[in-house]
Amino acid sequence: MKAKKIWSLLMALAMVSSLAACGDTAEEDTDTAEVSDQAYVQDKGTLVVGITEFEPMDYQDESGEWVGFDADLAKEFAESLGVEAQFQIIDWDSKVMELDGKTIDVVWNGMTLTEDVTSAMECSQPYLINQQVVVVPAAVADQYQSEDSLADLSFAVEIGSAGCETAANGYNYTEVADQATALLEVASGTADAAIIDSLMAGAMIGEGTSYADLTSTVALTSEEYGVGFRKGSDLAAALNEFLDGKYADGSIQTLAETYGVQDALVTE
Repeated sequence: MKAKKIWSLLMALAMVSSLAACGDTAEEDTDTAEVSDQAYVQDKGTLVVGITEFEPMDYQDESGEWVGFDADLAKEFAESLGVEAQFQIIDWDSKVMELDGKTIDVVWNGMTLTEDVTSAMECSQPYLINQQVVVVPAAVADQYQSEDSLADLSFAVEIGSAGCETAANGYNYTEVADQATALLEVASGTADAAIIDSLMAGAMIGEGTSYADLTSTVALTSEEYGVGFRKGSDLAAALNEFLDGKYADGSIQTLAETYGVQDALVTE
């Protein structure tokens, strides 16, 4: 009889212990769910911005500081959160993996809001309009003024980019690390043409640039730029509120004029 009482007591203690453990686990799960992405960034004191070198959006000035329309906006947004923006060059094709692995907090680099992007990231409202354009040597530009004329060209395109998606629609192409490399391929003659963002083309090719002998011809697509955070991140809503304020006070227009992208601004 005594043995039965002892066994019953032990079972009761075990049940109490199990219920306590379950309560602790539930509390931990609740605490984890309540930690927002914004709180995570503010707690560590930095907003790590994933970029590629892409003038006029993100590029280094003579002193090595990251500047550009996107870079300047990212620094101002970070300041509004009370943190510091840090810029990290990424493999564009691995941007979602970088976000989910928390090696970066945001992709802010003239990113086209494709279906793949919006399904994998929590994205901001669009803020710039862009096109995918064909870049060729100026000396032969008159031969490539229509989509039909492009059929036999070999293109260089940035891996994982909107330009790459465009080239996959029946063109011959080679993937390269970034859009700057795509331009270099055309300039050096290892590719006939490149497909890049019109905003980049406006800043990097033609008279007064490093690629004075290159020009753009056919516009293949029209698209919108947005900023991408981890899926479910509350930082996207915070950025939208920040951008609304920039539109309201006119400062986003002033910044766009600084980098020559004012005609591409999405109007509210």
